[in-house]
Amino acid sequence: MRIAYFDCIAGASGDMILGALVDSGLALKTLKNRLSALNIDDFKIQGKRVVKNGFSATKVDVIVADDIPARHLSDIKQIIEKSDLPQKIKDQSIQIFQRLCEVEAGIHGSTPDKVHLHELGGVDTIVDVVGTLSGLQALGIEKVYSSPLPMGRGFIKGAHGQIPLPAPATLALLQGVPIVGSEIEAELVTPTGAVLLSTLADQFGAIPAMTQKSLGYGAGEKDLPIPNILRILIGEQTGKDHSATEELMILETNIDDQNPEIYDYVMSKLFAAGALDVYLMPIQMKKNRPATKIHILCLPDLTNKLEKIIFAETTTLGIRKYKVTRRCLPRSVRIVDTKFGQVKIKVANLENGETKYIPEYEDCRRLAVSKNVPLRKVYLAAEQAAAGEHLED
Repeated sequence: MRIAYFDCIAGASGDMILGALVDSGLALKTLKNRLSALNIDDFKIQGKRVVKNGFSATKVDVIVADDIPARHLSDIKQIIEKSDLPQKIKDQSIQIFQRLCEVEAGIHGSTPDKVHLHELGGVDTIVDVVGTLSGLQALGIEKVYSSPLPMGRGFIKGAHGQIPLPAPATLALLQGVPIVGSEIEAELVTPTGAVLLSTLADQFGAIPAMTQKSLGYGAGEKDLPIPNILRILIGEQTGKDHSATEELMILETNIDDQNPEIYDYVMSKLFAAGALDVYLMPIQMKKNRPATKIHILCLPDLTNKLEKIIFAETTTLGIRKYKVTRRCLPRSVRIVDTKFGQVKIKVANLENGETKYIPEYEDCRRLAVSKNVPLRKVYLAAEQAAAGEHLED
């Protein structure tokens, strides 16, 4: 099985993803030919070699005419449906744009059909999305993995004024995805990069076991204190068991003298800093004092950062830490259509051929509230929709 791992050193954007694909072996001519199936003349593609902090990388630019109007979801669907793209790429593209517009609508208190892609660039976003899907297909990529995504700080100028970073749309699209804060004051992950990786990546974490075949670097627009590049590793994953095994760290501490109201705040900070899991456990300590154990699962390189938060935000004087190995089922993420609306769902495959369907809680909760229906009905509808699509596949 051919797989790709996106190493988001300085984040991710549509042009960085395209650049990495081209740098790893996707011919620019092939990319242009695939994009010509859109049957629109509003853009052209250019590629060039650049150097970012000593790293040679490919910069792909989407040049768009200045007089192109912003497009609504219905306009984008029409372009894609009337194109000569393969049906699978049509379906994936429409799902991605549906997600983008739903998120934008939620942020601005509107509806998906009224949202336009002025903020996301319109034509260049279409090219980024369709180009990425077409490039992965051309390279024979069957499964995508990604590193956790770094979140920059600061502000960017938008159509409605100053927008705080990480951008609201980016954060909304990355619900359920491992993220980590960065001190760099720049937009590291764009909404386009967020929707592509959160939709396409089967798993986020360390580099999966593979026999590496090719490597590529895609360059971003800005010059940053770190190399502004996205790295892609392409390789072969062999064997029947495609479950991912990775080395992680566990941090633990016992606390018996802290206001319990503080735990929620501490957990939020730990998750925001990149913890993969945090849970609390009631325990009995010496002299039968009731206490709470804080248990954190994280990537090894985040250990020091999370320890600082624990020491600063709790009363503990010591932290235990040890390495663990985590094995994860192979999984994919897809968007399914239900009678209540679209739901993001994780699809995990067992070794015996059975399949698990895990709907995204936040999507189900949002639909349950907006449609005034029991949450369990939305869950059931999402599971049935995913099972139906699986049988069709």
